[in-house]
Amino acid sequence: MSCFPWLLTRWTSSALSLLLLSVVGRQMGLEVVHATVCSRWDTPGDKSLFQDGDVIIGGLFNVYYLSSAVQQVFTKMPHYQPCTGLDVEALKYLYAMAFAVEEINGNSTLLPGVKLGYRILDSCSRYPWTLQGALSLVGGDTHSCGLSASMPRSADYEQPRDEAAGTKLVPLLIGAASSTTGIMMSRILGPLSISYSASCPCLSDRTKFPNFFRTIPSDIYQARVMAQMAIRFHWTWMGAVIENNDYGHLGLQVFQEEIQGKGVCLEFIETVHTETIVSDARRAALTIQASTARVILIFCWYIDAKAVFLELAKRNVTDRQFLASEAWSTSDDLLQDLTISKVASGVLGVAIRSSTIPGFENYLRSLHPSHRPDDEFLRELWQKEFGCSPGAKQSHARSLQKDSLPPCSGTESLEGVQLPFTDTSQLRVTYNVYLAVYAAAHALHSLLSCPNRDSPPSNKSFCSSPKHIKPIELLQHLNKVNVTTPQGERFYFQGADIPAKYDLVNWQNSPEGSLKLVLTGRVDGFDLHLNESAIQWSTGSNQVPVSVCSESCPPGTRKANRKGEPLCCFDCIPCAEGEISNKTGSLHCERCPSEFWPNVEQTACIPRQLDFLSFNETLGITLTTAAVSGAAVTEAVLVVFLHYRKTPMVRANNSELSFLLLVSLKLCFLCSLVFIGRPSVWTCRFQQAAFGISFVLCVSCLLVKTIVVLAVFHSARPGAETLMKWFGPGQQRGSVFLFTCIQVIICAVWLSLSPPVPQRDLGFQGSKVTLECAMASVVGFSLVLGYIGLLACTCLLLAFLARKLPDNFNEAKLITFSMLIFCAVWVAFVPAYVSSPGKYVVAVEIFAILASSYGLLLCIFAPKCFIILLRPEKNSKKHLMAR
Repeated sequence: MSCFPWLLTRWTSSALSLLLLSVVGRQMGLEVVHATVCSRWDTPGDKSLFQDGDVIIGGLFNVYYLSSAVQQVFTKMPHYQPCTGLDVEALKYLYAMAFAVEEINGNSTLLPGVKLGYRILDSCSRYPWTLQGALSLVGGDTHSCGLSASMPRSADYEQPRDEAAGTKLVPLLIGAASSTTGIMMSRILGPLSISYSASCPCLSDRTKFPNFFRTIPSDIYQARVMAQMAIRFHWTWMGAVIENNDYGHLGLQVFQEEIQGKGVCLEFIETVHTETIVSDARRAALTIQASTARVILIFCWYIDAKAVFLELAKRNVTDRQFLASEAWSTSDDLLQDLTISKVASGVLGVAIRSSTIPGFENYLRSLHPSHRPDDEFLRELWQKEFGCSPGAKQSHARSLQKDSLPPCSGTESLEGVQLPFTDTSQLRVTYNVYLAVYAAAHALHSLLSCPNRDSPPSNKSFCSSPKHIKPIELLQHLNKVNVTTPQGERFYFQGADIPAKYDLVNWQNSPEGSLKLVLTGRVDGFDLHLNESAIQWSTGSNQVPVSVCSESCPPGTRKANRKGEPLCCFDCIPCAEGEISNKTGSLHCERCPSEFWPNVEQTACIPRQLDFLSFNETLGITLTTAAVSGAAVTEAVLVVFLHYRKTPMVRANNSELSFLLLVSLKLCFLCSLVFIGRPSVWTCRFQQAAFGISFVLCVSCLLVKTIVVLAVFHSARPGAETLMKWFGPGQQRGSVFLFTCIQVIICAVWLSLSPPVPQRDLGFQGSKVTLECAMASVVGFSLVLGYIGLLACTCLLLAFLARKLPDNFNEAKLITFSMLIFCAVWVAFVPAYVSSPGKYVVAVEIFAILASSYGLLLCIFAPKCFIILLRPEKNSKKHLMAR
């Protein structure tokens, strides 16, 4: 068996690396000689579509995609991620090829006596899989062959038939789906191919890609159309989001060449890639949101364009006009997505010309798994659209995910249902696939036609046989294809390309809330025919959006050149805080002196006003009212307790501590008033001391009351009768005095060594100078707060332990709730205090004092007052001690 060196049909990662090295070596003028062993290398996916015939043509389609949007790089092969997402639109391309082949086989005038077959593989939008598929199609089954030093182009060999495996090799491929894969296939393998969507301008170079044809115009034409529209509508300041591959970069290159010297500038160029689309789309959306360009050119694949629009929708960016390339301008996936309808409304795009294929819709609707039991693609479609399993063989990782689906009833049908798969109203890429198959058929017809078959055998040597087709001969006939399609359209190749024809489409709002595609113009070659009155722009009107580079900067702003952009394109940046500019077109802003601040327009400096929390402003009045109200309520509770001081409810758990607690709460409310008003030397000292001592006195009372509750219940146990002698009234008063004295000592040392002092805060940027009590020693203030926190946490812990002791009115429960509120308030106080500006630092501290004081007052005394005043029958020793 003979095997050509280029017919590699199974490569390990190292073998593929050798191949790539050989290609790079030839690009550099080096000779690379290598040898290995090769055998069949099929695509990792096991799904394919096959129809036997005298001549087999191959098809490569991206029927599936990586739902995780993460692909492995070449160096990690063959550890592939599973390809699980079914692209219904790409599936339509596949069946367009199958339909065209069946239509050709039924045509008595085209390829008479020759049955055309096909073998179609899925490449999952992955470059290695595309190479694998192409190798499988053109290489067949070979088990052992040596590699020589070079790799001749496929046009120079005679297409064999692998007799050992019985596989018919394909002389021509319909594919690849992208420019990058088309370039890779042509440079590495060199098969004769007709692409339906590879539009890179570089593929028009016949010296580099002599075996490549396509039924889609080169991106040169659509990029020129976009440039013409930008110039026509005077969009002098634009942004661009492009695919990070040949499609995006070369398309942008042509666009930039067309706008050069025409007064159109690009503010930014963002690249996106399917492998990193999540982060790329987020970055692109942030750039668009922050940009001043109102017209954005998006030159990328529809899946990536959708990701960008979803990120824009999250940020509610609705004031941009988008120019769409043909890769996404007609995507139903975007048009029907209500999430992006507000963002994408008004899109103006270049689209592949639309056409119809008679009989194709009926063909699609007649498809059924029962008629095509070996069609795994159709089985997947059934599972996706009908949510059931047709019930034939399952295979590979994708099928494992469908095990939970119920079996189909058999009545499911594409007849009478409206699905994107059966929509044939506007066939674009699908029609390109259809044209590619017909181009191949006409070339084969021309090659296999033998005008003098009745002549002697010696004169028929030039006649080709379906079993022995030489791609170099087929190439010559492809170059000469000039026919009329069944739709009456003249079709021919100009080198690798076809004449440029496009539709100009506009995305307009529909009554259902989604977007609809409206045809607003056509392009024939370089002629642009556009109906401007039919366009609905992103603003929702017929007024053309304005997207200019820069207006003259008014007073209060300054010019700022944009890095890497023309000097004529600049931003008018408002002067920074504390700076002014009083001239039009100022290059710099001037800073005001420290005692002055700019006016609202930032055109002049005015004196800064002195600012502090006063009793006259709304915030001061509110806090004063809250403090006085709290003190009044506390006084009222104190009066009630004095009046009912001999009742069990008041006498329970040391009434002296209850009275002392009320007094301390009243002091807590009143100490907050010291923080309001113009700061002075004595108020700055007194306010922190009053705050710290009042709260320690309050928390100390609660702590001692909690200890007493625990001691009372534990003394009831056998052998613990003497426990209460350590917690008598005298010991309780002494404990409160001791705890309070510690705070007094801390405050005395702090205020004597490094007390707070009134100070003007010039660092706070604003029209006012804040007069505040500056903490000369953060350590002293931290010790005051820390000591209060220590007592509060200890009290909370003991009260939590005593909350379930057997008593009908266990005061520990009330203390637990009150201390929870207290701790929560002061834990939240620290970050709020640190981050608050100016006089709001004081307001935050007052709020914390009042909130914690109200929490203690209400949680501890509200239930007692309720029983004393409204349920006097429960104010008895018997009720209180009942279990």
